[in-house]
Amino acid sequence: MPGIRAMTGTHLRQRRRQHGMSLVELMVGVTIGLFIVAAAVTLVAGQLSDNRKLTVELQVQQDLRATGDIITRQLRRAGFAGVEGAQAGIATPDVAPTVNALADITTTAPDFDEVGFAYYYNAGDNGPYGYRLANGVIEAQMGGGWQQLTDPRTVRITAFTITPAAGLQSRLPCPVPCADGTSNCWPELVMRELVIFIRGEAVGDPQVVREINSRVRLRNDWVRFNDPANPGMACPPG
Repeated sequence: MPGIRAMTGTHLRQRRRQHGMSLVELMVGVTIGLFIVAAAVTLVAGQLSDNRKLTVELQVQQDLRATGDIITRQLRRAGFAGVEGAQAGIATPDVAPTVNALADITTTAPDFDEVGFAYYYNAGDNGPYGYRLANGVIEAQMGGGWQQLTDPRTVRITAFTITPAAGLQSRLPCPVPCADGTSNCWPELVMRELVIFIRGEAVGDPQVVREINSRVRLRNDWVRFNDPANPGMACPPG
């Protein structure tokens, strides 16, 4: 029948037009998908790298800051000689009679990468204490030996210095003048300060470098005796 044949021919033509994706279209789609995946992978990798670097930077900064805080806290105690009297809280030159035998503090010039000091901790335990740079590690002197203060597995210390700073000075009055009638032999009160500098880099990423600076004032001020005729006395005899 003509009508059936016409419908059948139209149906066949429609079926021939309704085909799937060609090979070219498939390749284009795959290529676009690969570009999108590559961009996403690059973005994620960059974020992971930034997060890792930020974590390393924070770790190095925290390690240096914690080390600096420990050194600062300990140095403030230098010269503390107990509570036996008011004079135990001051520092004096290393001459006889010595008011405070724990007052001296030493730094190694010219590198200034080591400091030594003492203070009263308990009966029979006055130190010595100290800090130094050795093979990329800051070490602390405790109980007569040296122990690592920084972790060599995470941070490498490239610079460590403790240098004396110019302290404020003020003349202390005495009841009598000097032999020459002046006040030049009267003692001086010197506020002692030290400058701490630490620079370190991450062991896993040498490009991550951090440094800290801090100043610490020793709680025991230095009393300088200036009477050459009486080097062991603060004031000239009356």
